Amino acid sequence: MKSASTSQFVLTRRALVKAGAAALALPALASRAFAQEKFVFKIAHTEGIGTPITNAFEKWTKVLNEKSGGRIDAQHFPAAQLGGLAEALEGSRIGTIQATTAGPDSEEAIAPEIAAFGGAPGFIYKNEAHVDAVLQGPLGQQCSDIARAKTGVEFVAYGETGFRHILSKNPVTSLDDLKGLKIRVPQLRIWVDFWTLLGAAPTPLPYSEQYSALSTGIIDAIDSDVFSVAGFKFYEQAKHLTLTGHWFLPKAVRVNAAWLDGLPEDLRTLVRDSASEIFAEQRQINRAKAAETLEDLKRLGVEVHELSKEELAKMEEITAPLYEQFGSKSQETAEMIKQIRALG
Repeated sequence: MKSASTSQFVLTRRALVKAGAAALALPALASRAFAQEKFVFKIAHTEGIGTPITNAFEKWTKVLNEKSGGRIDAQHFPAAQLGGLAEALEGSRIGTIQATTAGPDSEEAIAPEIAAFGGAPGFIYKNEAHVDAVLQGPLGQQCSDIARAKTGVEFVAYGETGFRHILSKNPVTSLDDLKGLKIRVPQLRIWVDFWTLLGAAPTPLPYSEQYSALSTGIIDAIDSDVFSVAGFKFYEQAKHLTLTGHWFLPKAVRVNAAWLDGLPEDLRTLVRDSASEIFAEQRQINRAKAAETLEDLKRLGVEVHELSKEELAKMEEITAPLYEQFGSKSQETAEMIKQIRALG
């Protein structure tokens, strides 16, 4: 017959074994729970449906959902479905959405030293090779680092919409035609100053209001890449496209840094690596399809005009003082402009 002390010892040992087994299981259970946690990833932007950059975001959404095994719940809202650019920018900063896209010039007020990466103050990028030399090198990483520190977003990749031109109701075939032209501009000081120097009448408006503003006569012109002219059907309200190429607009793929930092390491790597790959492809598609889209616009009744080399040079000369004006915001801004221009 077992003594009471022996029975108590057996029970105690069994309890310890069970407790030990439970303790050993805890990390596995915690790991499984962590692995099954879903991370909602809302991507919202103002780019038109069917454009190369929107198609890239659609692809990225699918890749993240599939390659994460459903741990990332990526949702895509293009064409200003969740609000205009200002709302998307603020949302990406504070985390009400997790990602958007915009030119680095959109951070003019918060981080002026990176605004030049977004094409400000005009004619800063000479060609696509110049864009790549800047954004796909150390300067592009530096731009992302500054954005992260000052705005709370990380630029995980750079897409693009290409060179912007003037779309107007009446032909613009010389700089004289810009005098008094009511042209929509982003709600950024640098672009108001740019068009004012050229004698136009810049009108700051949200991106989403351009079509209606053209139709009601609030404005007579916009500046835009060819994909947006086609995608948003701006050609229905303005039939003259003047190829000025005055502004090349890289599109930073902006992800809320706090959201990104809260991911498990494997998912954080997936977000960054997949963005880099997909938007490298997007840049090539964008460049390959620009001429094709221009031909499509011609078939839709758009008249295409070109300024002479002399007129373009004069346009650049008139707006050149903006480099010094913009650079005066800070020593860092002046240095960034200098480094970007040096690579061209």
